[in-house]
Amino acid sequence: MTPDEFRDLITPITGRISGKALDSTLEAELNAAYPADGPAFAAIFDACRAAIGAGWMCNREAGGIKFGRVIKPSPQTHGYSGDVVEMNDIKGPHHRHPNGEIDMVMPLTPDAKFDGRGAGWLIYDPGTAHSPTVSAGKALVLYLLPEGAIEFTK
Repeated sequence: MTPDEFRDLITPITGRISGKALDSTLEAELNAAYPADGPAFAAIFDACRAAIGAGWMCNREAGGIKFGRVIKPSPQTHGYSGDVVEMNDIKGPHHRHPNGEIDMVMPLTPDAKFDGRGAGWLIYDPGTAHSPTVSAGKALVLYLLPEGAIEFTK
């Protein structure tokens, strides 16, 4: 798995969500179209594990969280960036989503939850903020950010 192959794997999803409001309706659509037990979800999850094993994904670490931006926003990704984090029973840095945030939650341990949610898709509306938290185990989270916009708070 290369960075370009990973981007190509994500591009159909960013194409599907392009121009849509980031809200509960889109969250339901993503969970129906790409369910946690479906082949597309599994392919992305497998790609993340392979990329981490290859050393180019989640290759930075701070405060016990492994992370990295793996897709820069571009016309090919419909203006979305992609970041992947690996978290294990930890609360991450508080941040705001000026344009919203789409999260793909991939538990690495069976009971792991991201912000209280198990495997699947979670959307934060534009203007929302949170301290991302993984509890009850270890998880990977793919963050899709419109225009790559994120604002870390102090």
